[in-house]
Amino acid sequence: MSNSKLALFCFGAAWMFILGVVYAQNAPHSAGGPDSVNSAKGADARRQTAKELAKPWGGALGTAPVLRELLGSSIDPQIARVIASIKAIDNHAHPVLPPPHDRGDRGFDALPVDNMEPQTDPVAWRADNPQLPLAWKALWGFAGKAPLDAQGMSQLEAARSRVKAQQGVHYDEWVLDHSGIETMLANRVVTGPGITPPRFRWVAYEDALLFPLDNTALAATTPDKKLFFPLEERIRARYLQDLGLGAIPSTLDEYIANIVVPTLRKQHAKGAVAAKFEIAYLRGFGFSDPSREDAQRIYRKYVGQGTVAAADYQTLQDFLFRVIAAECGRLGMVVHLHCMSGGGSYFGIAGANPLLLEPIFNDPRLRGTKFVLLHGGWPFVREAGALLQKPNVYLDLSQQSLTFPPHTLAGWLREWLETFPDKVLYGTDGYPFSAELGWEESTWIANHNAREALGLALTGMLRDGEISLDRARDIAESVLRRSAEQLYAMR
Repeated sequence: MSNSKLALFCFGAAWMFILGVVYAQNAPHSAGGPDSVNSAKGADARRQTAKELAKPWGGALGTAPVLRELLGSSIDPQIARVIASIKAIDNHAHPVLPPPHDRGDRGFDALPVDNMEPQTDPVAWRADNPQLPLAWKALWGFAGKAPLDAQGMSQLEAARSRVKAQQGVHYDEWVLDHSGIETMLANRVVTGPGITPPRFRWVAYEDALLFPLDNTALAATTPDKKLFFPLEERIRARYLQDLGLGAIPSTLDEYIANIVVPTLRKQHAKGAVAAKFEIAYLRGFGFSDPSREDAQRIYRKYVGQGTVAAADYQTLQDFLFRVIAAECGRLGMVVHLHCMSGGGSYFGIAGANPLLLEPIFNDPRLRGTKFVLLHGGWPFVREAGALLQKPNVYLDLSQQSLTFPPHTLAGWLREWLETFPDKVLYGTDGYPFSAELGWEESTWIANHNAREALGLALTGMLRDGEISLDRARDIAESVLRRSAEQLYAMR
């Protein structure tokens, strides 16, 4: 450890101890709660927790600001210590390739959201996000003030570049280490050096397989789709090329047998643990259940023939979605669905209501397929939570953990934990939003918010007598890693 790092660690440890003692003396009390909050024994336990955290230790977060805030907030200190110690499995993120392949890398998303017409960005995505300086300081040792001017941006880039030069191909792993993450599920069109198991697990994209016909009419419906459909067609062409094919077959059965199924099996053989759909950016979730005969007729009528009638094309997509989901179940690949108000001013929010997916989850043919509602369904958080009663449905905290402050997120998170705690997964949605908010900063901020929200939710449940301290620890472990380990058979 260098002198500068040692000095920073000692400074952080001292602050952790001081804040822990202050918290122990001034924490709010809950009469009649299950934990001995009002007793001298409880105060002693909190002081002991602060002392233990002040020692050099191998905690998951490894960054003093996060631990200080967990201890300095209204979170029970024993719960805070448990949450801070767990190395998480991040269910959803978009890491960029490490150097020397980082410049020009666009494989982090099938549908990058950085070239669309302007929307009203949430505060968390803006250049003046007040959490950005915390992330810059923790990751790069850069003491900038948001928003940055041109000189500040140059200094930030220089600080990032120094770490990249030091870490090289291990840079992405370094980011995980500094965000308390052991394993990240990497949503990428293709993987590459530095984004490999065991620290990264691949999530492949499948939307391109749903649109085998002419997409000109669909692309003309909004400016966003005018950008998106050519990107999907390029991905589809890549999949054909990987299979040694040059064109779409003339029949639906051949398309499924020679392109859809082999593509999924090839992805699985290369290590994909999940199949990602961004379908909500392209159309709504209302999937009908057409017959194979109807789908065959539509495919045969329009393949290679130009513009497709919208209703017919949607019927074909509906059939193909169920085919892909069923094959994913056979392969053991979890199906991920973007399920939140998305980027772009033309995103169809009503069409992303997760209740529209209930017929899919209730299909007996798909009960062998597991589904994850990415981003927790916001603004339909209660609808998403209700769907967790389906035996094959889960949700994660990704993007919500970046977009919403911990106290806001803790509200509906607590409700989920009170009902289906084993179906809720930690996630960040680390993404290269901008020069100021790279995938590194968004991962760090989302990790901080998710852990604090989890601590607040569990502390409220503990003090209201709903759970014991042991049960709180168990739920924390489940959310941060154990449920993901079981879902993706990582053990």
